[in-house]
Order: sequence, then structure tokens, then C-alpha cells
Amino acid sequence: MRFFFSILVLSAAAFAKSPYPEKTPDTPGNKLLERYFAGETRTITQQGGLKEIESAEDWQKKSPEYRRQLFEMLGLDPLPEKTPLQPVKTGELKGEGFRVEKMHFQSMPGLYVTANLYLPEKVEKPLPTILYVCGHANVIENGVSLGNKTGYEHHGAWFAKHGYACLIIDTVQLGEIRGEHHGTYSKKRWWWYSRGYTPAGLEAWSCVRALDYLETRPEVDKTKFGVTGRSGGGAYSWWITALDERIKASAPTAGVTDMQNQVIDGCIEGHCDCMFFVNTHRWDFSRMVALAAPRPLLIVNTDKDTIFPIDGVFRIFTDVRRIYELLGAAPSALGLQVGEGPHQDLQTINMGAFHWFERHLKGANPMQILDGAPKSLTKTDLRVLAEIPKDEKNTTADEIFVPVAKTPDMPTNEADFQKLADGWKKVLGGKVFGGWPKEIASVNPQKEGSMERDGLRMSIYEFESQSPYRLRIYVAHREGLRLEDLELVALNVLDEEGWDTFTSTYNSRFAKLIETFPGTPSDEKAFESEKKMFETFKWGMAYVCPRGIGATAWTGSEKAQTQRLRRFYLLGQTLDGMRVWDIRRAVQSLRAIGGLGETKLWIQAHRDMAVDALYASIFEDGISRLDLHDMPLTHNGTVKDSASAAPPMLNVLKYLDLPQAAALAAQKTKLVIYAKDKAAWDWTSTTLKNLGKDKQLQLRDPVGTKDKP
Repeated sequence: MRFFFSILVLSAAAFAKSPYPEKTPDTPGNKLLERYFAGETRTITQQGGLKEIESAEDWQKKSPEYRRQLFEMLGLDPLPEKTPLQPVKTGELKGEGFRVEKMHFQSMPGLYVTANLYLPEKVEKPLPTILYVCGHANVIENGVSLGNKTGYEHHGAWFAKHGYACLIIDTVQLGEIRGEHHGTYSKKRWWWYSRGYTPAGLEAWSCVRALDYLETRPEVDKTKFGVTGRSGGGAYSWWITALDERIKASAPTAGVTDMQNQVIDGCIEGHCDCMFFVNTHRWDFSRMVALAAPRPLLIVNTDKDTIFPIDGVFRIFTDVRRIYELLGAAPSALGLQVGEGPHQDLQTINMGAFHWFERHLKGANPMQILDGAPKSLTKTDLRVLAEIPKDEKNTTADEIFVPVAKTPDMPTNEADFQKLADGWKKVLGGKVFGGWPKEIASVNPQKEGSMERDGLRMSIYEFESQSPYRLRIYVAHREGLRLEDLELVALNVLDEEGWDTFTSTYNSRFAKLIETFPGTPSDEKAFESEKKMFETFKWGMAYVCPRGIGATAWTGSEKAQTQRLRRFYLLGQTLDGMRVWDIRRAVQSLRAIGGLGETKLWIQAHRDMAVDALYASIFEDGISRLDLHDMPLTHNGTVKDSASAAPPMLNVLKYLDLPQAAALAAQKTKLVIYAKDKAAWDWTSTTLKNLGKDKQLQLRDPVGTKDKP
């Protein structure tokens, strides 16, 4: 079967790589992280694309669930209520052969979508209609945002002059009411991940409601909707095409590439958050693109686009073409147009989109279309709002668009709590920590060395947490004791501050074993305190650094670290979600070390690691006690007057927060929480009291901010 190819001009630079990622030092930790991202990307390419579709029947069976998952990953499951749009026309202007209505509607109460509706000068019958969604055109004059719709006015004018209705809608980031797309890109709003929020979902919802509005217009033929847009608008074109089958023809421009480009080649570093769904189900992007099938789809790109490289676009096209073939689509249903040039709004590629809609919405001969789309309107004339509405919620959309779970009533009996607990554990395993390895290898800890100094013995055990990460557990105890003689082993989960405290405590005696750097400070007072504890009790102290801490730490600028955290998210994970896995594997490894299989086990952790250890304990048995110091109170970064938000766990706030996680952990593990704000744990303590398990929780005053291993 042949498929439509439009202008295809490839130069020697056609397969040029993205200028990303930012160069970072060539350290062991950085190399490990690169290997990890490459491996996870391969997994998603193999499992999250279209390889499982082998027949038309497979697609018919699986595509409804794919669509449901996409709604979910955009924060649209359940679908928000379709409240009254309250459209308002604020003015009108005329162009040569067309007119423009300036208007706005509310996709949700207080979420204003400013727009321009382009219509032919005379409308004698319902028209094929284009929804045009805008890329990142930042149009500001005299300190006033005119909306990115004014940067793309020439598209609306072209469509109106050629017999279409065309609605151009502003985005939240660059509309007349300025919201935010850069939450994780530059604003450190990591709680977006915990909330399951992406501005991509907000833009997709604006598109859905735009179609709802267009269906009310007598000038519109609601059986002939098309969508297009470039860059960010290309991405939003993908969202609405995949979600809403009212779209009958689609021509997204420069809005998608595959996971290899995004993660390995670093294209993610050129994109804000609106370009990505929350990848709960670990998709590659070809699966989303294929949801257009078998409707007419033109994939448009340029050959030198460094943030949507052409090699990734080709790979997606090839994957999706197979689905169109399986479905028996007409040869003209899928097109690929590649124009020469960089990431710009070029007439050469615009003409391909114009031709596409002429063919598929009008049934016309596109070869009769020869004219391009020159800019002709004054930008200030297209402004919709004279002033910002006082009830606008655009600027706080990230705090309301995806609701957090309501705090449940405190259960009063075991059956009620168990129902909650079963549900929480299920969603934690599937929706929050769905990026954990599916095939679990044996930990098989290997002893790497041992030393005795000043009455203490320290041994190192290495275990595989997740390829390529092999982590180390350091076990210290009184000299002369065998491991099987220990009455207790306490696993200390270290963050960077804890690692520094650990190395300074043991550096003067065990520097060779723990491979500290020359010049690492030594804390003799801390060592003597530990030695005294070991002389008094038959205890062992174990220490582990999850990935990215201690020996596996990666280095680079703050910007580089931000983009690494975003890569985890694109892979359907968060860094701390995977550190929870590392802690689980450390617990399993301790149990696999000869002599420690039945020894009482405690875990101690501080700050963010306290949160990670809490979640790990929910999934591991045999932990007698958790000592959690300086722990954040919530994952929700919008809560005012609270401690800093807990590390992000994908989607967690859709289901529960830390007080509920603590109650879940306390069903089998005694919790000791060292907290200034004890009232923050009232839900946990009251629930446990109702269940007759109040002794499972102790709330103590903080012992200080410095780790004491």
C-alpha cells in the first residue's frame, strides 16, 4: 500500500542531532545515569509502542483502552463536568474577504479561553471548520499580552478566505491571561507530578470545549472538523485528534517525536511541560499518534528541527503507517510532509496542511491552491479582553485542574480501613510506582570487603537494585560479634547530608573501605558515640545510599539536574519513586546476607529519605520499626504554611497523602515520627486509635537536624 508524501526535501543535515543535552562531567555517576535512561527508553520502545498490535482485531480491541489511558494521563479521567461555556463576543473586525469575531469562553468556571473566530465575509451554508491551536508565540505590546493567537492570525485569515470557519484559541501560558507551562521546566513545581497534573491536559480540555462551542455556531458544519497547529500547537493537535473523534482530518506540525529523541538525545530539554502527558502507562509517542487511525492524518515537520528531529518523526510515521495498513485505510489517509528548514512557521509546510484540508474536508483539488498565508492584521486589533476578569483561574489552573483526593473519613473499624488499604496499595503499585521493574531478579548480595579497627568491624555488600545500578550496604558492629549474634540491625537510608555524616564518622578508620576522598573531614566525637553504642548493645548499623547519592551521585549544573528529573517523569517514574525501589531492594539484600535473615530490622531516615522509606515499608514485610526524622508533611506544594513539599511520587495525590501512607505502613510496622507539627498527623493517630493500634505510632520531638547514624 502506498501513502501520501508531500514536499520531501532532505539535506545533508536532515538527520542532525539535537543540540541537547547540556554537556556534563564524564563521571561514573553520570555514565550510570545515561545507561539507565538508555535502558529504560529501550524498554518503553519495546513495550509501550505498537509492537503488540498484529492485526486489525488487536487494534479494535486495544485502542479504546489506549484512549482511556490517554485521558487519564492528561488528567481528564474522570472527565471534568462540561459546564456552561458562557461565550462572550467582545468585538469584530474586517479583513480582505473575511471577518474576525473577538470572543472568549470558559472551559471550566473561571478558566477563560480567549479566541478569534475567522469567517468568510459571506456565509451561505455550514462550513468545514478548522480548530487552530497555537505554538509559543509570545506577543506582548506595552506590557499587555495580546495572546499567541495574534502570532498565527495569517492561518485563520487563509482558511476564512478559502471557505472555512477557523477558531484560533490562546493557550494558558501565552494567552491574554498568563498562566504557566513551565512548572517543572524552570519553576521547581515538582508537586505537579504528585498531583498528576500536566498543562497538556489543560490545553487538551480547551480544545474539547472549543469543539463544543463550534457545534453551537450556525456557520459551522460540525461533521467536518479539522485541527492543525505548530510546535506547541502541534502537540495540542495530537491531543485533541487522539481524544476526540469529532476531528475528521488532522495536520499537526512539529509537535511530536519519539522517546529516543526526547530522553536519549535530550530533546526534552527544549520543551516545557505542555508537550507531555503524565506517562503513567509508560507509552512511547507512536501509540498516541496511532489513535488518529484510520482518519486522515498528515504528519508535518522540517528536516532541521532540533527539538523534533526528523529521525524520530520518521520512526513514528513508520510505526503508525503499519496500523493504517492493518486497518485497510485508503492510501491517501496518512501523509508525511517534510520541508527544508529549522523549527519555524514556514510557508512551505503550511501549504501542505492547507492542501490536506482541501482534499479531506472539502473533497477539492488541492493543486488549485497556489497562494500562501501572508500576515495582514494589526495585532492589537485582535485583543479580546479590555481587562483581566476578576474571577479568572488561569493563573492558578495547576492548583485546581486535577483535583487531589479528599481526605477520607477516619475509619472506625478494621473492615473499613482494610477496604481503604487494599485500594491504596493497588494504586500505589499500579499508578504511582508503575515504573518499577516488572521482572525482579534475585538481589544476591556479594561481600566486597571487610575491616576491623578500634573495636569495630565494617563490611561492604554490593547488590543489584535495578540495572545498571549496583548499590552498596555498609554494615558496622562490635568487633568479635558474628552477624547471627546481632539482636538488631538498623538500616540507615542516607541522603547527601546523611552520607556526609556517615563518611565523617567512619572516615578516620575505614577510609579505604568506604573509598572516601582525601580531605574528607573526620568527626571523632561522632565515632566515639557510635563505638559506645556498639559496646553497649548487640546492634548492627547498616547504611545505604539510594541511586544518585554517595558513590552513584551524578554531577552537573542545577539546570542539568532539573532536566534529569524530567526524564524520569517522561519514563513514567520519579527519581524518588525509584529510590523507594532501591530501599526495598536494600531490605531484601539485608535479609539475604547470611546471619541476618531473621534479625530484628529497623529503618532510620531523614528528610526526603524518610518519605521514601515510609513507602518502601508498605511493600516489604519484617520491618519492626521506622524512625522518621524531619519528614515533610505533604506532597502538595500548594498547601500554605506547611513544610516543604515531599518528594514527588507520580499521581500520588489523586489517591492519598502522607498521613494515609503512614497509617497504611503502621499496619505492620511501628512508626516513630519526630515532628514539630504533631497535629499534622492527627488523621494517622486517630485512625490507629480507632483500630486499637495506637501503640503503632509514636510522635516525638525532633532530636536535631544533623544525622546521627
